[in-house]
Amino acid sequence: MNNAVMFTFELSGEYRPLSETPLVASVDISAPPGNADPVFFRGMDGGDVLWIKGEWHTMIRVDLSTIYVKGTPGDVVSVVGGTW
Repeated sequence: MNNAVMFTFELSGEYRPLSETPLVASVDISAPPGNADPVFFRGMDGGDVLWIKGEWHTMIRVDLSTIYVKGTPGDVVSVVGGTW
């Protein structure tokens, strides 16, 4: 069964996963242009990967519980796609 995946994830100053449980989906992840500051994703080497305001990427069949983000509290990341 395929399901839509659509949510806004509120950032904090500490890294947190986009999903608390395994969730494999194909999604567009974006750092909305209305954010106050850039968003940081944890890279494969543990370092910060900076996304500027307005940046987005399509990710195919990724487990959202393995994607960690942080940023300015009150800023968000949007996730839109599905489990297809």
